[in-house]
Amino acid sequence: MRIRLSILATVLFIGLAAHQLVKPQAIPAQEQEPPASSATEPGPPRVTDPSYKIDATLVNVDVLVTDEDGRVLNGLKRGNFRVLDNGSPQKVLDFEPTTAPITIVMLMEYSATSYGYFAGKAADWGTSFLDRLEPRDWIALVTFDLQSKVQVDFTHRQFEVRDAIATLGFPQFGEVNLYDALIDTLDKLDGVRGRKSILLLATGLNSFSAATQDEVSRRLKETDTTIFCVGLAEAEYMQYGGSSMSYLQGKNALSGFAKQTGGLAIFPRFEGELPDIFRSVVGFLRNEYTLTFRPSMESRDGLYHRLKVEIVGPDGKPLKVTNEKDKRRKIEVYAREGYIAPKKESSTSARQPQPVPTRPAGTA
Repeated sequence: MRIRLSILATVLFIGLAAHQLVKPQAIPAQEQEPPASSATEPGPPRVTDPSYKIDATLVNVDVLVTDEDGRVLNGLKRGNFRVLDNGSPQKVLDFEPTTAPITIVMLMEYSATSYGYFAGKAADWGTSFLDRLEPRDWIALVTFDLQSKVQVDFTHRQFEVRDAIATLGFPQFGEVNLYDALIDTLDKLDGVRGRKSILLLATGLNSFSAATQDEVSRRLKETDTTIFCVGLAEAEYMQYGGSSMSYLQGKNALSGFAKQTGGLAIFPRFEGELPDIFRSVVGFLRNEYTLTFRPSMESRDGLYHRLKVEIVGPDGKPLKVTNEKDKRRKIEVYAREGYIAPKKESSTSARQPQPVPTRPAGTA
């Protein structure tokens, strides 16, 4: 709750600064989508070379740094970051502030639960999120009930996503297989290069998924995708004291997904909170740093490694941050909690992207 209030209390600083300073840019020729062949076939962008080489020994970590009041710390240098792999300091090989467009999947619960009430809510909220994106950003839309379905592949054209949401119709099934949908989306994102994220609009409820919550957690250990969870049902369940065990379990699951991947879980009670919430998500993504390191040969054991990112000064001690009243403030670091280490025999590997979603080769 403290993190949520902190982020929302200062979201105008984060979100509005992002919108003022990061202006829409012309899309390079190689990133532009091919013209639509017809009104019903927009021709979404694809990876032009479906088989490409990646360095499997490198680990990328996306990091957002704020103070305890939620103010973003910009202007940090490579030397301000200390990455610990199972407690062992790592050399940061590559460091860069975020300049790439946002690449995000809107994963939307769209079922007949509660006579489609939450589906309608998700559609309204998803449409609202689109207003926060820039023309250069990539977005895909995936809905789920019993199964997940890619409604719109990655596109710069936000109006396509808006139109798809408007024409979804009444949902067919009342069951919600959240865990299966999340794993399926993560599997598809394996074929997308660069920084990527998921905006999960869901109640947190799960009906008959083949996957368990533990299996989702294990899958999250393998991904560098950041997950932002926005709970659809906080207001409704709080009317009854918030004591529903199934809802509390779902809420805890959403919070865990976000924390494990270095994202945020937010549970709004009022519609009026949404503009600030979505500004905070976009501001989060536009103010990250990307760090890259290569684990030592001894660390390439194929096991799960815990990561910790520390912010330090030139003397190697914790960086001191003060507010406008010269009062020292605690630093908050948002980053994924760990990764699956490569094995010693791994150096490069070929990866075959899933059919959808995809994105042009060479984009970041």
